[in-house]
Amino acid sequence: MDTLSYKTKSVNKASAEKGWVIVDADSKVLGRLASEVAKVIRGKHKPSFTPNADCGDNVIVINADKIRLTGKKWSDKVYLRHTGYPGGQRSTTAIELKQKSSTLLVENAVRGMLPKNRLGRQLFKNLYVYEGAEHQHEAQQPKEIKL
Repeated sequence: MDTLSYKTKSVNKASAEKGWVIVDADSKVLGRLASEVAKVIRGKHKPSFTPNADCGDNVIVINADKIRLTGKKWSDKVYLRHTGYPGGQRSTTAIELKQKSSTLLVENAVRGMLPKNRLGRQLFKNLYVYEGAEHQHEAQQPKEIKL
């Protein structure tokens, strides 16, 4: 037979080739940065992408305190949460959230772009966000990517 046979290989947790990537968030728009980071964490940039496995890279985001929001989102964008008790809905604006911790802005944006299941919770652990330019992952030798 003169035909070539191709077999699709699915990646599992043991056979995934996970790397480390560093992203500089200095003067980047929050949503555009978060969507690219979520793609890398999920592994959609790899040819061996498998939707039901953690095959993405570990992502380090630095300079999260220098993130940008367009328009009037600093005052108008509202983050909602619930305490679990009746009448326990709490709201926070983006500027209040940044004053509390500027890493929360990036973490919330990326978490919202990951799957809402066990895999998404596992993938979120591959994100490391730091306010300044210093991070503690030099030993992993992360590759810098430009977004």
